[in-house]
Amino acid sequence: MADSRITKAGAVLAAAALLAFGTSAVGAADPAPGSRVTASSEGFALDGQPWWPTGFNAYQLATNWSVNWGCGAMVDLGSYFSSLPAHSLTRFNLFQALAINRFTGQLDFGPIDAVFAAAEAHDQMVIPVLAPQDGACEDDVFKGRQWYVDGWQTMTPGAPRTLMSFQDWMHTAVDRYKDSSSLAAWELVGEPETSTCTDAACSWWTRSCGPDAAQVLRDFFDDAGAELRARDPRTLITAGFTGGGQCGTQGDEYQFVGASPYVDVVQYHDYGADAVPLPGDQWNGLGRRLQQAEALGKPLLMGEIGELAGSCGDLGDRAAHITTKLTGQRDAGAAGALLWAFVPDPRPTECTYDVGPDDPLWDVVEQFGSLGTGTAPGAY
Repeated sequence: MADSRITKAGAVLAAAALLAFGTSAVGAADPAPGSRVTASSEGFALDGQPWWPTGFNAYQLATNWSVNWGCGAMVDLGSYFSSLPAHSLTRFNLFQALAINRFTGQLDFGPIDAVFAAAEAHDQMVIPVLAPQDGACEDDVFKGRQWYVDGWQTMTPGAPRTLMSFQDWMHTAVDRYKDSSSLAAWELVGEPETSTCTDAACSWWTRSCGPDAAQVLRDFFDDAGAELRARDPRTLITAGFTGGGQCGTQGDEYQFVGASPYVDVVQYHDYGADAVPLPGDQWNGLGRRLQQAEALGKPLLMGEIGELAGSCGDLGDRAAHITTKLTGQRDAGAAGALLWAFVPDPRPTECTYDVGPDDPLWDVVEQFGSLGTGTAPGAY
């Protein structure tokens, strides 16, 4: 996406990455005016004011066992959203399975409608994720390379907990929620990768990564993203990249795929490097990803930051470690941070990523989130 503030060196790197993969740059397809949340090379703005969003991944918000199969424990939505600091951001699962009544087998949007209604009532912002890479809480099928080629457009006969193709689900969900005042951005697939499956279960130890993996993933974002933008011209689209060198986004491929005109925000997911602000190596580490985001002129959201605690770590120590992370990541240019993961029923006697209602990480979320300071970033 063109931006006069991108450095000359960054622009050269972006062009080189595109040419290296044999694809010329696609024309800009920026969101239309009118969304509460906008983005630029300098970060996010909410209602026209600079915004450094913080918050949680709360994947299970749409769980309602009286209606759907659920995904984790049920949450008191009013309590959750009212407890968040003002102007927080929550990433949650808006999977097709959560819109199906498990007793009737028909569409039932009640539980998801309730999430949006609660967020709107408390003026909180959300990023709904439309599908998982690994199939968890959906059809339990890993999305291999062929799914990104054309499987997303077709319905698999007999697939569990689905009634339609991903393409049709995307259309249905976007049409229903695109006018929500709490909608910050859409996410097509959480942690996408285009591995080639070599067995029916697509076991991780048997997957391969073909030479066209990045091109296949880029084509998916170009095509699916174009369809989403046609139905919702205003709302940002974020690519939920893990960022650590997964198939399709290794090294320079991350920038190539992120250059899609239908990717407005890139991500990085941070685990296993406690208290280290910029984890990873020179090829796939966070420092490299921040450079690539700058070259693209797009903000990088820390979409997931997780550290184990409970039986294997003190909650206070975890909060201190993540404070160190966020300080360094914000200073290095990250545009916001979401912690993994809020649960209403934390398990203190187990080693987990759980963040319960009384966890000291709530104070960290409040400490780092900000609205209205500095110079407003230019909207697309």
